[in-house]
Parts: sequence; structure tokens; C-alpha cells
Amino acid sequence: MGKKLYVGNLPFGVTDRDLEELFAQAGVCESASVITDRATGQSRGFGFVEMGSPADAQNAIQQFDGQDFKGRPLKVNEARDRERSGGGGGGGGGQRGGWKRHY
Repeated sequence: MGKKLYVGNLPFGVTDRDLEELFAQAGVCESASVITDRATGQSRGFGFVEMGSPADAQNAIQQFDGQDFKGRPLKVNEARDRERSGGGGGGGGGQRGGWKRHY
């Protein structure tokens, strides 16, 4: 169990500070960050929290996953490293919608 948590389904008005104050109730909250759209600055509805220890992280998951926060049920789980989460986008090989490649 790591110390970094993914927090999803955040209300769009939530700030880093709001997230930090909430997760401090479960243990030592080292950092909290709401992810925003680069172009607009608008929250993307999720963020990351780093807890002080794996035990604090587990406590936060148990305490806040599914818990209502400002009218929305939070989704809290251990954050996955980008390398392990499977590649990004990628074009669609194969045939779609009846279209065929002719060589």
C-alpha cells in the first residue's frame, strides 16, 4: 500500500486546501492537489492526496470512499503510477464500421 491516493468525483468548486483539510481528518496529509484543465483552469473533478504513511492512506480510503462531500460521493483509492496504468490513447487498429484496408 502506497501513500498516494486518487480522489475522484470531486465537486468542481473544491480547492487544494479543502482536500487537504478533509484528508487531515484521517491522518497526516502531506499534500493535496486538485487537477485542473490547462487551458481553462477549471477543475477536472479529481485530484491526488499524499498521506503521511501507508496506514494513514488506508484509513483515508476506509473513511472517505463513498462518503458524501459537498453533495457528491467521493471515489478514493490508491493512486496508480502512470507506467502501470496502461498506455495512453493510441489509434484504433483493425476494422471499424465496415471499412477495410486494401493492400
